[in-house]
Amino acid sequence: MANLRDIEMRIVSTKKTSQITKAMQMVSASKLNRAEQNAKKFVPYMEKVQDVVGAIASGTKDSGHPMLMSRPVKKTAYLVIGSDRGLAGAYNSSILRRLQAIIDERHKSKDEYVILAVGRVVRDYFAKRGHNVIGEIVGLSDQPTFADIKEIARKAVGMFTDGTYDELYMYYNHFVSAISQEVTEKKLLPLTDIVPSSSTAAYEFEPSGEAILEVLLPQYAESLIYGAILDGKASEHASRMTAMKNATDNASELIDNLSLSYNRARQAAITQEITEIVGGAAALE
Repeated sequence: MANLRDIEMRIVSTKKTSQITKAMQMVSASKLNRAEQNAKKFVPYMEKVQDVVGAIASGTKDSGHPMLMSRPVKKTAYLVIGSDRGLAGAYNSSILRRLQAIIDERHKSKDEYVILAVGRVVRDYFAKRGHNVIGEIVGLSDQPTFADIKEIARKAVGMFTDGTYDELYMYYNHFVSAISQEVTEKKLLPLTDIVPSSSTAAYEFEPSGEAILEVLLPQYAESLIYGAILDGKASEHASRMTAMKNATDNASELIDNLSLSYNRARQAAITQEITEIVGGAAALE
């Protein structure tokens, strides 16, 4: 059995760790509230953009825009949205495991795909394993603006248009609730799943639907990326809050167990001292 000093030191260190995890839990809870609001506020904008794009695309089916047309797939791109830091439970590992399994299933060579990484953890994972990481963004704000991700969003869309790769998938954690996040795969490009607008509103295109699509489709794809990043940030804060809560609860349980061990060891020491005193007194008689 460990001596009293060792147990006491473990109790003190565990209490300090518990204070840190409790503080991190509260910080993540605060960040989650704002990130969830940002993600929800973005939804009406995306719904309206999708409605407009659907209305224009349904009336210009012969536009021949490269973002609307499927082509033989020679190379695939994966835009993976993770975090810069750990201590977020399975937030990063669940995405990486899922994508690694998909890559192993779909591809026989590393030349058949490229990686666009959002987050230091994602970038380091694929770079250390020799995957072709052609774009990255690290140090992203906890509450990112479009200006923060504009470069990688435009690069992702532009390289598809240029023919660097023939399809683009996004992988991120979709925010369901504070205790539930789902790894989500979304085929971003080509935009073959645009649903025709069900709105009864009439749109007049000036100068033409084709000219508007030239400008609107890249912005639409970039907005989808931004929306996924906002969704992923909300999931990150929720996952970190849950992980820190679990760590705090585990620390409290460990402190209780150590306190019990400390009291038993202390009682055993007291009993031993009494026994030695009684034995010494008996020997003097």
